[in-house]
Amino acid sequence: MHIIKYKNWFFALSLIVIVPGLISLALWRLNLSIDFTGGTEMTWVFSKTIAPTDIQHVSTALKKDGVKVLSIVPSGKTLQLRTATLDQNKHDQVIADTDISVGKFTEENYSTIGPTIGSETTKNAILGILIASLLIVLYIAWSFREVPKPANSLRFGICAIIALLHDALVLLGIFSLLGHFAGVEVDSLFVTAILTVIGFSVHDTIVVFDRIRENLKRQGAIDFPRVVNSSILQTLTRSLNTSLTVILVLFTLLLFGGESTRWFIVALLVGILSGTYSSIFNAAPLLVLWDEKTRTKAGARP
Repeated sequence: MHIIKYKNWFFALSLIVIVPGLISLALWRLNLSIDFTGGTEMTWVFSKTIAPTDIQHVSTALKKDGVKVLSIVPSGKTLQLRTATLDQNKHDQVIADTDISVGKFTEENYSTIGPTIGSETTKNAILGILIASLLIVLYIAWSFREVPKPANSLRFGICAIIALLHDALVLLGIFSLLGHFAGVEVDSLFVTAILTVIGFSVHDTIVVFDRIRENLKRQGAIDFPRVVNSSILQTLTRSLNTSLTVILVLFTLLLFGGESTRWFIVALLVGILSGTYSSIFNAAPLLVLWDEKTRTKAGARP
């Protein structure tokens, strides 16, 4: 199996997956929850299955009270609403009007997040991801400081970050599409999922990189692509088995877990699959591509 020989095909496949997500992000961005935007979230449970007419009555009652509706998501007897920030008086008025127009229900959740807290959450999420990425580059650069030439530790670190960027873009793009077409919201758990995926992906990438370093010490770097390809094949079974065990656990949680963690688990599944792919078919082949470009430039010099 010659993975390096077909590295451009693997890069192209990554682009095919990433580009639609980038287009979606440019057009529609992410469907942010009140964790980021601020607002009020309510969960109502009715005594009967919610019909389309009931949703219309709820929407009418909210508009009558001057409430800006961000989303209304029915699920059996449960209705989840997200609106602009409601104070206690406005909230009580909405409850009373809905009770009259639709019927008796029980409110299981009522939470409000101010725009300041939402803005702070957004900043912390971005800062956390940036700090994690920087620390990963520094750690890999230090760990691989004695890697034999022509490779160097900085290349290993940068290629690992490019692979992480691949995983993040795949995850963001897919959830942008899900947000636009299925109304899936991105909340603070999504940030946790991204950081978890980054950690898992780096783990897989370092396993491959470490084997490349060992083989370079034993075999030398005369045929760098061959060394990288053999290193990938030597770690392939381990990477796939590790990912498969995690995926099986996540599928079990997806089937039997609660509604509140469903999209968090979906994000982890997408990220684990993407991270496994990028570690094998992107990160290490990028080292070879970089080496080829460097040798071509060196050969072109007078």
